[in-house]
Amino acid sequence: MASPKEISENTVVGLSLKSIGAIVAAVGAVTLGYFDLKAQVEEAKTLPAPVIERMEYDLKDQLIRETIMNTQTDVEEIKKQLDKMEERLFEIR
Repeated sequence: MASPKEISENTVVGLSLKSIGAIVAAVGAVTLGYFDLKAQVEEAKTLPAPVIERMEYDLKDQLIRETIMNTQTDVEEIKKQLDKMEERLFEIR
């Protein structure tokens, strides 16, 4: 096994200026993004809660009810198809 290298003042790191610049730019972008996000969260805390109007509530309720009815219709159709398949299966035997 090779012995571990010691890091000292004379240690040479093989990074080009281009690589160092890319690392600095990436760290800067992440830092700016973090502080921007933090500022947006603080701003959102001060805004009033959104008001849901009665019309919006009624439309959502209607959409949910229609979806349930469509699902019920689909289930009934599937049951009919299943009954037909069972009848055909018994006819074959």
